[in-house]
Amino acid sequence: MKRFKKIVTIFLIVLVVLGISGYVYFNRQFPKVEAVEDIKIEITPARLERGKYIFNHSAACVDCHSTRDFSKLSGPVKPGTEGMGGEKFDEEIGMPGTFYSRNITPYGIGNWTDGEVLRAITEGISKDGSALFPLMPYLVYGKMDKEDIYSVIAYIRTLPSIKNDVPRSEPKFPVSMLMKTMPTKKQFSVKPDISNSVAYGEYMVKGASCTDCHTPSDGGEPIPGKYLSGGIEIKLPGNTVVRTGNLTPDNETGLGLWTKEQFIKKFKDCSRPEFGNTPYRQGEFQTVMPWTVYAGLTEEDLGAIYDYLRTIPAVKNRVEKFGQKLY
Repeated sequence: MKRFKKIVTIFLIVLVVLGISGYVYFNRQFPKVEAVEDIKIEITPARLERGKYIFNHSAACVDCHSTRDFSKLSGPVKPGTEGMGGEKFDEEIGMPGTFYSRNITPYGIGNWTDGEVLRAITEGISKDGSALFPLMPYLVYGKMDKEDIYSVIAYIRTLPSIKNDVPRSEPKFPVSMLMKTMPTKKQFSVKPDISNSVAYGEYMVKGASCTDCHTPSDGGEPIPGKYLSGGIEIKLPGNTVVRTGNLTPDNETGLGLWTKEQFIKKFKDCSRPEFGNTPYRQGEFQTVMPWTVYAGLTEEDLGAIYDYLRTIPAVKNRVEKFGQKLY
């Protein structure tokens, strides 16, 4: 009996040693940290104009890295909070842990080099070498046009410095381990010319990360045949949810019967001051779609997005956009 206990004890010790060794090895191997590029991005008027547009509208960086006022319809960004971060994304809205958007004003990343900012945006590696959760869509940004990313970096360097100390994100296990394997080397593309409306529209849709909210997934992987068909539930207070719309050209449940003019008008109407100041009352319709952000897109860009959406497969998926939770 004593011999049996000794064998079991040795076996357990071996398992513990192997477990610790494996944990140490894993953390030494991941994330795969690429060397920081030694670059200094020149701040030019053209880059500032383009970067401002991408940050505030087309990629909606301002949506997560500022404070949104959800006492109003669609949660418009509170003026004066642009870039200060601190927005919390936790289990209440389905996140695998508690995550906070970073302060990207000079107060937050003023001691980062341009290369470190570039690596974080496009490869998902922070200044200290830790992995970022892909709620920050670096997997998308790493495939954008390099000049667009340079323009964003140039623009955020000009944001007013806002003192706001943001807590560290706390992913839950096993996501805390899995996210270390996600960062990947950037693969920049070339932005299509606006004259190629469909290709340019696809670039805009991907840069805006529309798939994150409008493509159903299973275990983090997009469900085949459901591209941009909507129906994803987002929890709201009061045991209610809002569900994302079907963007496919299905005539019955999607955008199939929408004209380009109607599509553009839907966005542009949200630029009216009265829309961004509509009070929200718990239990009434609410949306997390940042309409007031996307309302700033140019009509030409919105038209290109429409042209692209007309080319994707139609998926019949009727969505009840607002109502009680289904579980």
